[in-house]
This record gives sequence, structure tokens and C-alpha cells, in this order.
Amino acid sequence: MLPPASRHNGGPPLDEEEDVNASWRAWHWRRAHKRAWKTPPREIALRRLARAEELGITYKEYTLEILERGKYL
Repeated sequence: MLPPASRHNGGPPLDEEEDVNASWRAWHWRRAHKRAWKTPPREIALRRLARAEELGITYKEYTLEILERGKYL
């Protein structure tokens, strides 16, 4: 198996037939996803919700922007 191309997100490959570590990597991917979307403390969630409403987007869309880019809009 070839190493992932540059700028690859490191997620589990879609073609798991040849990869013997696919289930292990998928487990880590699901675990990281769950930790990333863990509910933040109340104050942070309320602040994000208020900012999302100011921007006219949903809380989930705003949180996704933070997780993807690491920047607060």
C-alpha cells in the first residue's frame, strides 16, 4: 500500500480489502471524531451559538469551521 498523498486527511481508506490494519485505523478515526465533537462546557457552547447566530449559520456549521480550520470566525 502506498503512503497517502500530500494533504490527505489521514482518514480510513475506502478500499479496505488489501489493508490488514483497516479496522484498527477505522477505530482510531471514529474515536478521534467522537472526541472532536464532544460537547464543550456550557459557556463555550453558548458563546459559539451566539456567534453562529450573528453570522447566520447553525451551531454545527460554526463548530465545523473551528474544527476544520482552527480559526474562530
